[in-house]
Amino acid sequence: MLDESYIPAAGSQTDSLGFEKIFTRKAQPFSKVQTLLKFLGPAFIVSVAYVDPGNFATNISGGSKFNYNLVWVILWSNLMAIFLQSLSAKLGIATGYNLPQMCGKVFSRKANWGFWVVAEIAAMATNLAEFLGCTLGLYLLFRIPMAWAGLITAFLTFFIVYLGKYGQRVLEAVISVLVAVICVAYTLELFLAKPDWAQAGLHVLMPSLPNGEAVMIAVGMLGATVMPHVIYLHSQLVQQRNENLTEQQKKKHLKMERIDITIAMNIAFVINAAMVIVSAAVFYKNGMAVETIEQAHQSLAPLLGAASSGAFGLALIASGLSSSVVGTMAGTTIMQGFVGLKISDNITRLVTMLPAMLIIILGINPMQALVFSQVVLSFILPAAIIPMLLITRRKDLMGSLVNKSITNIAGWIIAGIIIAANVVLLVLTFGGGI
Repeated sequence: MLDESYIPAAGSQTDSLGFEKIFTRKAQPFSKVQTLLKFLGPAFIVSVAYVDPGNFATNISGGSKFNYNLVWVILWSNLMAIFLQSLSAKLGIATGYNLPQMCGKVFSRKANWGFWVVAEIAAMATNLAEFLGCTLGLYLLFRIPMAWAGLITAFLTFFIVYLGKYGQRVLEAVISVLVAVICVAYTLELFLAKPDWAQAGLHVLMPSLPNGEAVMIAVGMLGATVMPHVIYLHSQLVQQRNENLTEQQKKKHLKMERIDITIAMNIAFVINAAMVIVSAAVFYKNGMAVETIEQAHQSLAPLLGAASSGAFGLALIASGLSSSVVGTMAGTTIMQGFVGLKISDNITRLVTMLPAMLIIILGINPMQALVFSQVVLSFILPAAIIPMLLITRRKDLMGSLVNKSITNIAGWIIAGIIIAANVVLLVLTFGGGI
């Protein structure tokens, strides 16, 4: 299955932006800031997956049922996400290829067809939740019928992805603005909710699982946070800044990307923690166990006022739209990487969006579809994590950026935890716990 004789060709994928030039500039304080700003972006696109509508559902449910007890799950899920995204970025920088392309070069064709099938299912399942999230947000905030809201979501998604023809930096800017909208909305929610900060801070550091249902929700939080499609995508996003670099320059590129990841992932952590904290301060305090996003939206207005309800709806739209765009981008990377299929980008986008559009047209319960999509993703995570660990441990593929022993050990421990957690999620799902 693993072809140990493969050695990647010299050089990296390039574009015309000339990012390698910034490595040769004399290091001055201002130029250091300029250099960092040039590298900020890929992780912000990826971070969208960690504040998507699936996170809204699990975080709100956890806070409303268990107060601040599950905030620590957000912290540890975020640390795992930082590790996996750093590994994906390192693979892309070291090899000059994205993860699906490297799988296509390293593993057998039969294995890659298998990887491709499960990765496409992951892209469609992810897009299902994200597409439905934006559609639901439009319905809740503007009372647009679900079918029309779905068409609007599809149009906006295509439009934003189309902006990519003007360069990845344009997409990074648009998605960063959408993430900023979510941030501002939940800053307002925190201000209005007036949480118990001492209790919230305590439970960030103190693990607590009050009962079996809390275990289920904690696993759901992890499953909604660690997404396979952005593991594939991040290794592609770094390529724009990955021109023909020396080994030393690649190390500098990785250093900058790790800063990008740290900033973006911690913003995602703050947003997710805010969701749990607001839900605990508002719903748990008032004895309300919230089961659905619609219920949360409807309950905020009488408890905190119309501004809170409106901010929630706006955050949900920004979350669903931005994450739908990212899911569509990941679908393109996956379609072309594993088996070299040359298919129009528009057809690829339609394939990943079609299941969500069908669910809206058929009138299927959006929340049931959301839960199903998370279950599907739990099957697929190992298919992204394990090949990445196998590739990044090989010096002939990674050069000087090959994993250290401690990185390999940490990677397999994290993979084991995620796989075990997802098995629990599946058992609880099929056992009627969800």
